[in-house]
Amino acid sequence: MDTQNSFDTINPQVSADGYLSAGVPPQSQELSGSVINGEYAPPAPTTLESAGLHPNDLYPLVLKFLYLHGQRTGIRIAEQLKLPFHVVEPVIQSLKQDLLIAHKAAAGMSDYSYEIAPAGIEQAKIHLARTSYCGAAPVNIEDYRKAVTAQSLKRLRPTFEDVKRALADLTLNDLMLCQLGQAINSGKGMFLFGAPGNGKTSIAKRAVRTVAEFIWIPRALTISGEVIRLYDPMQHEEAPLEETGEITLRNIDERWIRIKRPTIIVGGELEMKHLEATMNPTTGIIEAPVHVKSNCGCMVVDDFGRQQISTTELLNRWIVPMESGHDYMNLPSGRQVSLPFEQLLIFSTNLDPSSLCDEAFLRRIPYKIEVFDPTEEQFKQLFQRTLQALNFQTEEGVVEHLIEYHYKRPGRPFRFCHVGDLLGQAKDFCEFHRQPLVLDRNILELAVLNYFSGMDPAKG
Repeated sequence: MDTQNSFDTINPQVSADGYLSAGVPPQSQELSGSVINGEYAPPAPTTLESAGLHPNDLYPLVLKFLYLHGQRTGIRIAEQLKLPFHVVEPVIQSLKQDLLIAHKAAAGMSDYSYEIAPAGIEQAKIHLARTSYCGAAPVNIEDYRKAVTAQSLKRLRPTFEDVKRALADLTLNDLMLCQLGQAINSGKGMFLFGAPGNGKTSIAKRAVRTVAEFIWIPRALTISGEVIRLYDPMQHEEAPLEETGEITLRNIDERWIRIKRPTIIVGGELEMKHLEATMNPTTGIIEAPVHVKSNCGCMVVDDFGRQQISTTELLNRWIVPMESGHDYMNLPSGRQVSLPFEQLLIFSTNLDPSSLCDEAFLRRIPYKIEVFDPTEEQFKQLFQRTLQALNFQTEEGVVEHLIEYHYKRPGRPFRFCHVGDLLGQAKDFCEFHRQPLVLDRNILELAVLNYFSGMDPAKG
């Protein structure tokens, strides 16, 4: 189905009266945050209290950092914690007074090089036994909840033109665009179902393109004294904010990171453990579950019904969060904490939804959208667009020959994926034989032979 594949001027302001750009709704009074070109952003803290932290949240991080990396200046410690030096300095002085760290040498005005003391080494080892995390200082759970609310998809209202633009590289009719737009606009999630190969996953991947492109998330959270890593470079794509003469990153809390609004896809590998905070055995760091990493974005359960856990187990786990908008997450320590469940949830399957779950769950997914096979005309249009995208020349009548002898006569249904797959094989043939990219019947017949062998024509 794929055709190819400022702060307000200069001053940071706490958003008492909301966002500044058109089309972005105002914040409610309880939402604290700054605004850059209409985009929510966390303001830099001025004190430990305004950072939502207690000294006990920083003591382990400082000790582990000095133990693992050796002598460091106070400014370098603050950089590691992603906090202003004047916020971290009292914590460093407290550790020094407790004889856990010590001055090693002067390091510029009002700063020193520090090294860990023997008593601090023992403390660092105790903290490392719990978790090896010693990165940016975590963000407290309440600030995270407010940020999720401020950036939730439910606060945005994409238009028909927004949806059309986001899905422009797919061959979809206006009815399908309307159905998808309503579902995205509601933020309540959807079932995408239909025969395989018609672009359900491609549609799901593009859903968040219909709304504001970027969000801010904490690098890590602190929950009841435990640090949970939220930012995942394997799942999140960083989108650094560019500094200009009008915008400076000093006004932003560096414990947060700007990313593209996430789309996280899980398939047959999904297990129940992925829905809870778990200790990564390789890194020794507690990782947030996949649905928390997808907050303010989209989570796609691909090939729904083929996961390693049963559909009943998965739906029972999510049925209350989908209704309430928050989830009770179990921590490795046994504690339980409430976190936002605020993402566009898309279930993609080639099975009948009614065969996968009961009526009570289907009611909570109000949009059930069938992705149909392309018509003959849509198939031809996509074929021509893909030929152009691949720089193919073609002999006259090749497409008609393909349709007549390999679709109509054997009764094979059209699939959007067939176009790219068949032309991909034709391109492979031409490149292998060092031939120009010219599609003739012989090359197409070979592609058909390779691609459709062993497949029931009636099933595509």
